[in-house]
Amino acid sequence: MLKPQVVVQNSHCEQTLVLLNKPFIHGNGGSVNSLLSVSLTRPLTLVVPNKKTKRHGVSSSPGKSIKASLFSPKKKTTTKIVASVTVQRVTPKLWKFELSERLQDRLDKLDDLLGLTSFSLELVSAEKDPATGKARTVKGFPKRDGLNVFSNEVKYEAKFDVPKDFGEVGAIIVENDYEREIFIQDILLQDLPSGPRFLSFSCNSWVQSKRDVPASQHKRIFFSEKSYLPSQTPSGIKELRKVELENLRGDGKGERKPYERIYDYDVYNDLGEPDNKKTDLVRPVLGGKEYPYPRRCRTGRPHTKTDKLTESRSSDFYVPRDEEFAEVKSNNFSLKTVYSLVNGVIPMLREALIDDDFPYFTAIDVLYDEGIKIPPATKGDIKEVIKNVNARIYKAVSDLDDFLQFELPPTMDKDKFFWFRDEEFGRQTLAGLNPCCIELVKEWPLESKLDPAIYGPKESKITTKLVEQLITAYGYNNINEALKDKKLFMLDYHDVLLPYVSKVRQLKGRTLYGSRTLFFLTPSGTLLPLAIELTRPPMDGKPQWKEVYTPISNWHSTDLWLWRLAKAHVLAHDSGVHQLISHWLRTHCAVEPYIIASNRQLSAIHPIYRLLKPHFRYTMEINALARQKLINADGVIESAFVPGKYSIELSSVIYGKQWQFDLQALPADLINRGMAVEDKNGEHGLKLTIEDYPYANDGLLVWNSIKEWVTDYVNHYYPSSSEVESDEELQAWWTEIRTVGHADKKDSPGWPDLKTQQDLIDIVTNMAWTASGHHAAVNFGQYAYAGYFPNRPTITRTVMPSEEKEYNPTAWKNFKNSPEDALLKCLPTQFQAGQTVAVLDVLSTHSPDEEYLGDKMEPSWGSDPVIVDAFQRFNKRMKEIEHTINDRNDDENLKNRHGAGILAYELLKPFSKEGVTNMGIPYSISI
Repeated sequence: MLKPQVVVQNSHCEQTLVLLNKPFIHGNGGSVNSLLSVSLTRPLTLVVPNKKTKRHGVSSSPGKSIKASLFSPKKKTTTKIVASVTVQRVTPKLWKFELSERLQDRLDKLDDLLGLTSFSLELVSAEKDPATGKARTVKGFPKRDGLNVFSNEVKYEAKFDVPKDFGEVGAIIVENDYEREIFIQDILLQDLPSGPRFLSFSCNSWVQSKRDVPASQHKRIFFSEKSYLPSQTPSGIKELRKVELENLRGDGKGERKPYERIYDYDVYNDLGEPDNKKTDLVRPVLGGKEYPYPRRCRTGRPHTKTDKLTESRSSDFYVPRDEEFAEVKSNNFSLKTVYSLVNGVIPMLREALIDDDFPYFTAIDVLYDEGIKIPPATKGDIKEVIKNVNARIYKAVSDLDDFLQFELPPTMDKDKFFWFRDEEFGRQTLAGLNPCCIELVKEWPLESKLDPAIYGPKESKITTKLVEQLITAYGYNNINEALKDKKLFMLDYHDVLLPYVSKVRQLKGRTLYGSRTLFFLTPSGTLLPLAIELTRPPMDGKPQWKEVYTPISNWHSTDLWLWRLAKAHVLAHDSGVHQLISHWLRTHCAVEPYIIASNRQLSAIHPIYRLLKPHFRYTMEINALARQKLINADGVIESAFVPGKYSIELSSVIYGKQWQFDLQALPADLINRGMAVEDKNGEHGLKLTIEDYPYANDGLLVWNSIKEWVTDYVNHYYPSSSEVESDEELQAWWTEIRTVGHADKKDSPGWPDLKTQQDLIDIVTNMAWTASGHHAAVNFGQYAYAGYFPNRPTITRTVMPSEEKEYNPTAWKNFKNSPEDALLKCLPTQFQAGQTVAVLDVLSTHSPDEEYLGDKMEPSWGSDPVIVDAFQRFNKRMKEIEHTINDRNDDENLKNRHGAGILAYELLKPFSKEGVTNMGIPYSISI
């Protein structure tokens, strides 16, 4: 890349000094170019050609002349500032190999080797120059510091002659002349003339090559670590603040390019493939009146030929460039691992495992004890892809025999029969994978709210008489006494699933019921399952069918095996609700609009943007990957969970009926489910209905720690409510979240006003908890609790034998002859089980570069001593929570987290090492 000539002329002599193109530059403006003879007896005039000139440490505007006397130096009015820049150039991914990328990478490194400058820095003063009314700028061209040009992390240095009255540096503008994009980690300014001697700019952002982007995007703006409300923005960077937000919003037109950093909204219209010859790949558009849903990031891809409302699918789903995984995560973890999973492990499992029943329960143990032999016929490329998956499951036994062998889940390791025990069934509703659906029974008798003309009689068959018979042994002869003492609890999936029963039953190899499960709170504080009700609506010319099963009303073997089958159905329902609602909808899906709005409406120097930024890390990338491989038509979720092709549609229905912003806050959620009541004298201002509720007990510790941190932070930047109300960026952000990001719920209850500091504290704490504590509680225990799939089957394939009894006597006879075989036929097939266990292993894994809640301080927080002190208190609290949870798990009186064969509840312990650990709270939804 050639640089324009710079000619120094002496207007009184015939001799000139010429700098050749692409000089080897040393020092601040020095050169090893040959010098023609030059007279040094008169002042020199530096004439810059019309084409903009670039040299190390020198910048001139077109046509400007600068005179300097070599023998009559004036008083020095400038000072030297040194900028140290850390750059990470991307390494082309081997599994997405492109020769052109690697050639460009070599060209860039050759430039470095030759000492050629290929990107520029422009310092911008925080305040405008009073004389000109404009911000001052000084431009420089860094050169490489060091000789190892083939290192991916590169240090550069630039020197600037800065006027002594330049003032504080408020921003740096970067232009990239390399062949490829570069990742700027940070810029450190040293020897500043005023204020602190050092000023750090934590960039952590991609800067695109000028060859790849329009001229309007050539300049990247980075602000200092100091945060400002809009009204407090220094005059010199006010316009840059506006320009940067405008660039991030885009114009809502055209297809997004991979290098862009544009945040915009769209509906979920890219899950189906109507152009595919498989007609069952058509999926409805989620987002709108019929199927309300949060919005996703707009990609702008063309619509399909068959359906003009559906967006076509490409191999790469756009996310703004800075939302993509860092290389350590991309190369070592999620993208590569999920890629290997979908393109290697699952195809191999199709070859190695039959899509049929396990012949007996001990055959299930082969997955963990012996492993699955990779078929010799498996293609070499697939075999190599498999090796890239989590090393936990790949076992190379010999050159000829390779296996996939799953780790034994810790629950199974502690008690091989844990999944069979009813008390463990009850315990996991409070301390398992989905502890946020259990609720207090508040109304009696139980009734459906669905239309009886469509779904049949609304009355439940769990009657007062039946319940009173079941609870007599615990000193309750009257159900009203039990209700008054808050002893009855329920998992209620009746009304949300019943409308989908007839649809799901038309799918091959799966069935569905509406279900209710009733529990009794024992004196020891544990939940005892009392009854399960399964309902089928009127269909196929048959009337509504419903039946109640109990584990303790009759100790006959037939009743016990029917109970075990009914429990398998309920666990499949709970698994589906967990994955689709508690996990996907309430965390991944609901948070994406927060991220989009934050980038569109809050400047990078806004204190609330900087507070929330770590809670949004990698979420958009993992969500795009989910749309591409997991929740799409015929994807992993549809094939592995009982609602099948209706899985994400079901999450839309529940979003429309149940989701409220305020109920995502842990205290409000507990109160709404009847699991707590407000109590000013109680710890955390609440009194739990079940004292030994591990998810709630540990979760409230984390919630309150987050809230204290957010309170300290918000009150520092907003001393009064007037600052909150007058912050135009903040108000636009909250309005956009409500009316655009969650547009289908904009008129629903649960949206707080944003007028006071407390309003802002509550809103931000809600978002931070959802992305950190809530997600950790429902995600990182997936392998521990569902890795042995009979404990949490994701699919049930056969109806209850008692439903078939009237019209299929043979099925009833077969059940009685071999009830174990009936249960195995009901559970997932060998392939379904292997696929699900492999997926859950990946989803439960912490990345090597995971960032844990309260562990490390963001650079921008470290620029303010008040915030530093607040964060240190936050960090101390999180470490104390670790010790508190350890103590609770050692307490023999807490039966839901301690006992023989019981897995300690550690999902809300803040910190963890990498891998599958069953603990650790990342700041964000990063997997």
